Amino acid sequence: MLIAFVIQIVAQEEKSMDDLPYYEVPEYYKTYTVGTVSARMIDGLGFRYRWSTEDLREEDLVYRPSEGARTVLETIDHVYELSKIIVNTVSEVPTDFTIERSELSYIEKRTQTLENFKKASGILKEIKDLEELKIKFVSKNGSSEYPFWDLINGPIEDAVWHSGQLVSFRRSSGNPMNPKVNFLTGKVRD
Repeated sequence: MLIAFVIQIVAQEEKSMDDLPYYEVPEYYKTYTVGTVSARMIDGLGFRYRWSTEDLREEDLVYRPSEGARTVLETIDHVYELSKIIVNTVSEVPTDFTIERSELSYIEKRTQTLENFKKASGILKEIKDLEELKIKFVSKNGSSEYPFWDLINGPIEDAVWHSGQLVSFRRSSGNPMNPKVNFLTGKVRD
């Protein structure tokens, strides 16, 4: 099944560089607010994720550094799930784990993850008070709720962590990331 899935991935055409968000980090926001600073965190994450997953090959997607570790594709799936929690939280929608997930290709997951980050950033930059935002989970065991603080140290930072892992994994599989990407400025050098 994995081989068929990977063949499907390789056969699909990826959106052009201009169509996906976070080729570069957006321009600075005009003011510093809790919303714009939070949005900028998501923008930085989106930029890192975009480039950590750019131009992955079949052998990169199935690479795992050790038997007990996730593959690159499994890591991408995890970041996709984290992106849904992030966008759901800022959209004030519970993340419902009782709903069956549809199977998406690598390209669909990557695209949706980037779109989720872009949407979350757009919502956050307009927010003046984060105190009312709560992570809400629904599972077969009931519901739970957590403050926005836990979104930062949980899903947001976990997604940053895994974006770094993807860079390391792809380097180990022989496909290092584009060296022209500058994380300090959020730009790509010519």
